[in-house]
Amino acid sequence: MKVSASLDYALRAMVELAAAPAGQPLKADEMAARQGIPSRFLAQLLAELRRANLVSSGRGYAGGYWLAVEPATVTVADIARVIDGPLADVHGTSPELFGPPGVAAPTRELWIAVRAALRSVMELVTIADLAAGKLPDAVATLLDDPDAWTRRPDPAERSASDRR
Repeated sequence: MKVSASLDYALRAMVELAAAPAGQPLKADEMAARQGIPSRFLAQLLAELRRANLVSSGRGYAGGYWLAVEPATVTVADIARVIDGPLADVHGTSPELFGPPGVAAPTRELWIAVRAALRSVMELVTIADLAAGKLPDAVATLLDDPDAWTRRPDPAERSASDRR
């Protein structure tokens, strides 16, 4: 799975808002500077989150952005769906509606399983969890596997290094 810059930045902005003192709006420029996010890009993402009723905003000197919902009720999956759409579409089709022919037919079940795996993490972790710096135990346990911390080379990289 590739995590888009849009999703990464939107998630980081939501965590900033969740960590802010209650009743204290945050300026988009301040969030952008703290998180190293281009200001205009963040403004677009905050507008999407506002349209989804996850964020509210006010103008003026005391204005800024704040969460429109309780952080414990917003999951990473919720934000991903707002920013990037469904978690595991295949060619823009829901995996259960995807039907490759012949011997490739089992790939339908593969994509459904991939979606279930993504949900098992992304629907467990809330913005409140991230703002508190603590992942749910079921997700944190995945980090105990040393292999989780290692990026595997793609097959083209492996075969090129094997030829040397």
